Amino acid sequence: MKTVKLLLSFVLIASVFTSCYTEVHVDDYVEEPPISIHQLLSSYELWYVDINATQGYGETPFLQKAFTISFRGGVVYANNNIVGLGNSGNGFGIDVAEYDAYNMILDVQHDIDGFSTFDVYQIDGNTIELYNPDNDTSYFLDGYQRSNFDYDFVFYDNIHYFLQEYEAWEKTYTSDFGAINEFDNENFLAFLASGNDSEFWSSQDPSGTNVNNLQWDYTGVYGVGNVAGNMYLKTLTLDYDFFNNEYFELSVINDVTIELYHPSSETVYEFKGRGYIQYLKNADSTSKIKIEKKRKFKNKRVDNPRESKRSI
Repeated sequence: MKTVKLLLSFVLIASVFTSCYTEVHVDDYVEEPPISIHQLLSSYELWYVDINATQGYGETPFLQKAFTISFRGGVVYANNNIVGLGNSGNGFGIDVAEYDAYNMILDVQHDIDGFSTFDVYQIDGNTIELYNPDNDTSYFLDGYQRSNFDYDFVFYDNIHYFLQEYEAWEKTYTSDFGAINEFDNENFLAFLASGNDSEFWSSQDPSGTNVNNLQWDYTGVYGVGNVAGNMYLKTLTLDYDFFNNEYFELSVINDVTIELYHPSSETVYEFKGRGYIQYLKNADSTSKIKIEKKRKFKNKRVDNPRESKRSI
């Protein structure tokens, strides 16, 4: 009898200790609720579309054209233009679509491109993946707040596209100094995104000619290059079909004016943009340049953004 009672005592004590351990363990463990897709999408004011990280051979037009997108209360905003970047829509850009989000799925009804659906994955603290099952392609977006996003970096890293955002550039100034040269006769330039994304036209029509009435005399390819140690200075090379290349140092005065310095003649020119093209604002585009315009990004990832405000 004493043995039986002793065994029962051990069982009872073991049971009590086990219960206490289990109770303490459960009380100490708190499982954090997973972040909702709405919280994820709104956790950053701007999502920079890192086009170079895209995986797949398909294309989602509104993402292909956007530099940044934002999700705000069911509305998608996008910075599709370099002109006005950082100023348009208080930095958010323009309203381009409506969205719905649920169970890590994002449905977008774009104003022009129509419906797209995405599976959303959180890659790290500020990167998400939008996978479009319809074209088997993933876009990767990096999150920033407006206060620490480097609008200047994006602007100057994409001067190639800035030049394409006007139907034509009209020469408005030629310096009194500098040797006479062939380019003195060129009064209009146009930079196109058709074909290999590097075609330009030039015209010797008189200054003040309406853009729609211009006769384009020459065509060729152009290239924009960087200057080591100076983010704000670029090079522009115009490769004419009929005579030698023209080489310039390109500076941006404001969102509608550029300066071209011609080293071989030491002449300075200024050109102003005519016929601003705002992408995806409406579907009534009839201009040939507008129809052919298509982004083929070559810019690099924004690695160290900083706040910067630009004025027009």
